[in-house]
Amino acid sequence: MESTRKSKSMAMAKIVEEEEQEEEDDEAEDPSLSCGCFFCAIKQPDARLRRASVAAFFRELPYSGHDDGGAVAAVWRAAMDAPEDPELPSLGAIRCMSLLLARALADAAWCRRVQNACVPYYAAHVVGSYTIRSSAHAELAVAAGAVRPLLALLGGAMTWVERRAAARALGHLASYDATFPAVARCADEAVPLAVHAASTCIGDVYANYVALAPSKRPKYQRDLLTRGLAGGGIDAAEDRKAEEWASQLQCWSLYFLSCLASRDPSSHATICQDPGFLSELCRMWGGLANGDSPAGVGLLRLLCRSAVGRGAIAACPDALSGLCDLARSSDDWQYMAIDCLLLLLDDRETWHAVANATAPCLVDLAELRRLGPRRRLGDAITNALLLDDDDDGHVRVRALGAEAKEAVASLREVKIERKEREEAMSRDELLERKLLAKEKKRQGNDMFWHGEVDKAIELYTEALELCPLSGRRDRLVLHSNRAQCRLARREADAAASDATRALSLARPANAHARSLWRRAQAYDMKGGMARESLLDCLAFAGAWIDGRKHGRQQPAARGANQQKLPYCVARMIGKQMGATGLFAGVSAGGGKVGRDDRIGSDDRMPRCSDGDDDCDDEEYDDGDDCDHDGSEEEFYDTELRFCRSGSGLPIMAEETWSSRLAPRKKKM
Repeated sequence: MESTRKSKSMAMAKIVEEEEQEEEDDEAEDPSLSCGCFFCAIKQPDARLRRASVAAFFRELPYSGHDDGGAVAAVWRAAMDAPEDPELPSLGAIRCMSLLLARALADAAWCRRVQNACVPYYAAHVVGSYTIRSSAHAELAVAAGAVRPLLALLGGAMTWVERRAAARALGHLASYDATFPAVARCADEAVPLAVHAASTCIGDVYANYVALAPSKRPKYQRDLLTRGLAGGGIDAAEDRKAEEWASQLQCWSLYFLSCLASRDPSSHATICQDPGFLSELCRMWGGLANGDSPAGVGLLRLLCRSAVGRGAIAACPDALSGLCDLARSSDDWQYMAIDCLLLLLDDRETWHAVANATAPCLVDLAELRRLGPRRRLGDAITNALLLDDDDDGHVRVRALGAEAKEAVASLREVKIERKEREEAMSRDELLERKLLAKEKKRQGNDMFWHGEVDKAIELYTEALELCPLSGRRDRLVLHSNRAQCRLARREADAAASDATRALSLARPANAHARSLWRRAQAYDMKGGMARESLLDCLAFAGAWIDGRKHGRQQPAARGANQQKLPYCVARMIGKQMGATGLFAGVSAGGGKVGRDDRIGSDDRMPRCSDGDDDCDDEEYDDGDDCDHDGSEEEFYDTELRFCRSGSGLPIMAEETWSSRLAPRKKKM
């Protein structure tokens, strides 16, 4: 028995010895170990050998004398495909990328060698990709010393391409509880760098890439931007990609700042040091390609949660103006702008400055109920402007400027005094007032179609004073009709105010298509508000298409033109898309993003004053729409005749309306 056990032990020992010898022979012949190539190592079928060879590759790569761009690009692809896979990070991928960043910053000659030019970009991108959803990977990056090289890239140590990848990675590192302290220790340096990057990146990308002839652009940057592109039109696609990346660079810089501001209120003072940054912040929206990002207004809302932030924003007229413009738009983040203004009004230290600058805008929104996740916004606006303490409130209101004082007084009259009067009225009295308001509205329609625009405005105003507050739908139409009269008189501000009040009365908010179109025209007429005009146009186009899809158009509207968006709307969208392009401001000679007011006044849409028989100037709300669902309003056939000729938008001077409408009345 004992001899049998000994023989078995000897046999097993021999088998183990042979297996070990075979493994040594395999390792000697294995190309992944002999050449140190990442591509060979990663293909090794034996898991133990693969991990050993990949780990060895990552240890040696930062000190290699070869051109390593291809291998780093392969790691980047692996990180993009499986950002949560722990294998490569556990084998040293993140540490390797951090060391490569440090080497690239220290050794410019090495970085300029052939494929090495793209190494810093890919290395920073790998860190950002692996840390996008993994706190553990973020801790590995911090432990590897990635923060400092990334800050250097964010500060412009290389080019905008590397800066974009660095901003992305830093944003992820600042978003985790475990790694935020490591980033916060560098906040005094990081905040100014991120502010500068967000403020200047659009001009930087334009000047150093887009404005250059393709042959003069850095080759490695062109290779990065055109990866995956093929066929004709590659230059145009490259420019679009550059615009997208510039937008992402700005958004990631703002996200990084938002992470710092949300976790460390002491950073607010540093962020608010640059008034120019605050002035532009609300317009840093990331462009249409980043519609899901709250971008600048999200950071503004964070700043409004601290006294130092509220003080800085209240002292910046451009910041308040930007918030008002966003609050009176159909942007998805409209409620964020209103949140900011309410936070500023809730602070008695900033109430006066904010109310004086924003009351006329906020009064237009006092009928809002629900907007996004926010409920009873109109009541919150009313309470903030009228204050809870009547004695103190009256004293402070008297100190406001004339326009703000008038706006607050009108709000008090409608929301408090008139409401109390109507609550005391009998049902018969309210019905009588409603009938009188309908008659005034009919007369206003008649006056408008006779070219008596001033008289029509007067009659609509009287109708609004008579119409009970409970007649929400009737008041919506009256405000929308009066907005059209204001357009006819080219009173852009008044037209935008009436259209906004109509949209605030709509249920859901901003769902009255004709008012969207009228406000879009008003913003275009006013100038400098191409973004707001574009958003209203797109919202109208969505309502138009949805109405056509579900057959909600009136029979008269159905026909050949039913299949197309009205020409005037399509033309307005095209024009405003050009004016709101990310590089529109800098290409016109400015240096800031989103400054569509730099577009010259000659770029306004032309007034249609020709005598084309197809232009019947019947872009008008006859009041019949009050019988339809307020969530979707479409142009009917009579309203589209003006647009079909393609001669311009339905915005005309008063004399033009009078001369062309006086000979006839609108058909009932």
